[in-house]
Amino acid sequence: MYLGINFMSWILCIYLLLILCSYGGQARELAGTKNKFLEIPVEDSDVRKLDTGHTHDHFTTHTDHIDPSLMVFFTLKDLKVGKRMPIHFPKRDPANSPKLWSREEADSVPFSSNQLPYLLKLFSFSPDSSQAIAMENTLRECESKPIKGEVKFCATSLESMLDFTQSILGVTSDLQVFATLHQTKSSVTFQNYTILDTLMEIPAPKMVACHTIPYPYAVFYCHSQESGNKVYRVSLAGENEDRVEAMVVCHLDTSQWAPSHVSFQVLKITPGSSPVCHFFPADHLIWVPKLQAHGSSSM
Repeated sequence: MYLGINFMSWILCIYLLLILCSYGGQARELAGTKNKFLEIPVEDSDVRKLDTGHTHDHFTTHTDHIDPSLMVFFTLKDLKVGKRMPIHFPKRDPANSPKLWSREEADSVPFSSNQLPYLLKLFSFSPDSSQAIAMENTLRECESKPIKGEVKFCATSLESMLDFTQSILGVTSDLQVFATLHQTKSSVTFQNYTILDTLMEIPAPKMVACHTIPYPYAVFYCHSQESGNKVYRVSLAGENEDRVEAMVVCHLDTSQWAPSHVSFQVLKITPGSSPVCHFFPADHLIWVPKLQAHGSSSM
């Protein structure tokens, strides 16, 4: 699914507000924080590391078992019609997920690991709770240094996400935003999918990827890399007849990634030896400049 937009288009704002992050009053958000926070499992927070060189601590060393939530990686040579592969697509009900706050609301609350005790008290989480651990991980990841050639930013509001995207892709650029679309309703998150006969490469000289990460209100881990990327929209058919229009990003140069990055372990490759591709969950966004259409390409 994509929208071709002018950067300040009200259509975009309405789309993001209604589909992803309907605003709610801060008091109402705090009242419902505990239940909504649980809609984003802790392991899903590591999806933000899929296009970075950071390490991943959920990979098991047993060669006969890989955490299904990590089954999103593949190599560029596997991106072809008829290819069958196991894929994990987390599914969450947007109505029960944390919402993006307005800039005014988000700026009124500190977003810093130094303020974690205050934040835990504010959101009524005990220091040893899973929510507290997830909050600390999110804050520390947002504060960590980017890898070489990467620019990153944790967006706590719609406005800040748009500001960051504009700073990377250009203040005068028209933009397109893409997201994975599930065309059928299903609770199945992990199954074998087959690539169908329609693949489209999205021209993307620059791109910004924004990933949802666990927090009491919606926060997006947004980043961009200097190294080359390819962006695709792929039609998938699942074993249980699920249909997905999935977004794929392929990173052409992984030489700066940490050798312990989970993708190398899953694919049994080394940094820089092969492009690494991965699927995007439905609530993650890909921003690219709007260019002259080049048409679609079948593989």
